[in-house]
Amino acid sequence: MGTTPFGKARGGNGRERARRGQGQLEAQVLAALHHAPGPATAAWVQERLGGDLAYTTVMTILSRLHAKGAVTRERAGRAYAWTPAADEAGLAALRMRRVLDGEPDRDAVLTSFVSALSAHDEDVLRSLLARAEDDGTPGGGPGTGGADGSDEAHGG
Repeated sequence: MGTTPFGKARGGNGRERARRGQGQLEAQVLAALHHAPGPATAAWVQERLGGDLAYTTVMTILSRLHAKGAVTRERAGRAYAWTPAADEAGLAALRMRRVLDGEPDRDAVLTSFVSALSAHDEDVLRSLLARAEDDGTPGGGPGTGGADGSDEAHGG
């Protein structure tokens, strides 16, 4: 259609600006929600992220995050108030599980991941796996998925 290169968007003044990817927008929206004093509206999030982001874009990102289970929402008049579903560590773990779930060879991905761990991270992982085994929790202990430990809570 136009002459704007792929991955670029034109700002209000006609100059090109780098276009943010969906994952980057999701991370920025989640970061804004984590800094909110409580449940926040899309308008509040939009204000924190800057004026070049359309309200409808913020709503789309919030809706996608809600569908992924990363945020919760409650009615606040005619709008919704949004809250992160987990702390930042829990959301990072959710992203890691989603990446893993999207790969056809999970064993290879996990092997590559573990082989690149620092000695400290490897010790932490071994300790967590041993604790999960002692607790009789398959696949991990608290903080590794949903409250019920089901496969669905783990993204599967």
